[in-house]
Amino acid sequence: MLRARDAMDRHYAEPLDVPALARIAHVSQAHFIRTFRATFGETPHRYLQRRRVERAMFLLRSCDRNVTEICLEVGFTSLGTFSRTFRDIVGESPSAYRARGPLAAVPTCFAMSWMRPSSFG
Repeated sequence: MLRARDAMDRHYAEPLDVPALARIAHVSQAHFIRTFRATFGETPHRYLQRRRVERAMFLLRSCDRNVTEICLEVGFTSLGTFSRTFRDIVGESPSAYRARGPLAAVPTCFAMSWMRPSSFG
């Protein structure tokens, strides 16, 4: 399971599917989904969405690219899906999140920890 999760962390912006991730973990697709959820507390799809949103959060407040460019850069293929998923996880739209202003100058490890969206929220 760790190999598959590490692959999602490294390649979050690429198209990833359950069959490929199950092969990385050396298990069947059904077993992969069940075990991943039991191990990490969320489905592989939700984990990947949260990882993509986490990266988008950083980009929205640290660069001047538009929301559509960021959406595509982090691996979403639809702006509507990106916006809906972002709102579900963060609690506000990407534009509203960006309006908070640039990130504070703190060590990256603190910023990443503070900004990481919770899977239990």
